Amino acid sequence: MNEIKTNKVELSKIQWTGPTWNPWHGCTKVSAGCKFCYMFRDKERYGQNPTTVLKSKTMFDQPLKWQEPQLIFTCSWSDWFIKDADEWRPEAWKIIKNTPQHTYQILTKRPERILECLPEDWEDGYPNVWLGVSVESDAEKHRIETLSKTPARIRFISAEPLIGELNLEDFSEILNEHFHWIILGGESGNKTGKYLFRECKLEWFTKLIDVSRKTNMKVFVKQLGTHLADTLDLKDRHGGNIEEWEESLQIREFPESIE
Repeated sequence: MNEIKTNKVELSKIQWTGPTWNPWHGCTKVSAGCKFCYMFRDKERYGQNPTTVLKSKTMFDQPLKWQEPQLIFTCSWSDWFIKDADEWRPEAWKIIKNTPQHTYQILTKRPERILECLPEDWEDGYPNVWLGVSVESDAEKHRIETLSKTPARIRFISAEPLIGELNLEDFSEILNEHFHWIILGGESGNKTGKYLFRECKLEWFTKLIDVSRKTNMKVFVKQLGTHLADTLDLKDRHGGNIEEWEESLQIREFPESIE
């Protein structure tokens, strides 16, 4: 993948993307992975209600102002397919279509809503859109099957925060035929207060890497999480410094572009 060009764009601290774009913000929790959501934490810090979904007043058309190609994590403070945004989504789709120089990573916990929320000219997918699902443990594996039935140029899985064992051996055929990328990451959080973190095990990472190597999926290990950072006595409190990991985990790949 070509190097991400900044062009006066503020890049996020998320290792697998460039800038973030939030045409709306606010969300509701739908599964266990949402428990310690950073958006809820930060919204509460600002004295705002995190469950109120609002259209952004200043950032809605932000990608139109970025001339150089960007890899954009879309809706990092909400969900692209949340029902509350149905009124604004068609306009947001037009922004994506009108900025073909950018690549949009759309990650959702609501894959059951994707088909009814796609633009009429979607066909087999916009060339500059990757569709992904969050799958934090075995309990959310159904999201993989749902996304596999959705037309897209690139499909991916975010196994972050990885809060339980995720067994994908029985999904090998689906993964090989329909998925191109998997992100792995342990949960980050605090030791005290409301926003904590949960256990994560190294073998959960290695099993998923092994399964991925038997498919066409590329692997991106983002961070080990706070639990493993403590357990392994790592300097980075979120376990995000790749140089501190054992060599077998030092994998940060991106999917190959599909023309």
